[in-house]
Amino acid sequence: PGRGCTMRLIAIGTLRAGPEAVLFERYASRLLPRMQVTELPEGAGAVAEAKRRDGVGLLAAAPHGAVIVALDQGGSAPDSAAFARQLDRWAGRACFLIGGAEGLDAPVLAAAQYTLSLGTLTWPHMLVRVLLAEQLYRAQCIQRGHPYHRAGRP
Repeated sequence: PGRGCTMRLIAIGTLRAGPEAVLFERYASRLLPRMQVTELPEGAGAVAEAKRRDGVGLLAAAPHGAVIVALDQGGSAPDSAAFARQLDRWAGRACFLIGGAEGLDAPVLAAAQYTLSLGTLTWPHMLVRVLLAEQLYRAQCIQRGHPYHRAGRP
């Protein structure tokens, strides 16, 4: 962030008006620069085929040269300070991929340079956007020395 590059979020499904959209906008609107969001339609048909199609779409939408960050329960689960340091290393080139309700297809996970877990609990995929936006905002606050993070608290 802050280096003239733009973070991106590419997600399966459309975030409709409602509490999740309000919360997402609350945090996403605070990101500097703003994160570019691309929503792709959910795949139809059998679960495996829909998941495969979703994965193809996610990878096709990722910009060349981006650092692909797949959100997956099995990924790394850094604390907020470590995530802020990682975000700084990505220098605004992070492209976060969020799958549909069935998660990400194996080729997407294999293509990712980093796999991020927001914890071992299962989250609705639309709520994952909110959690990610809040953690991105928190990371930027940590980078700027802003007190939002309240370091030292659990």
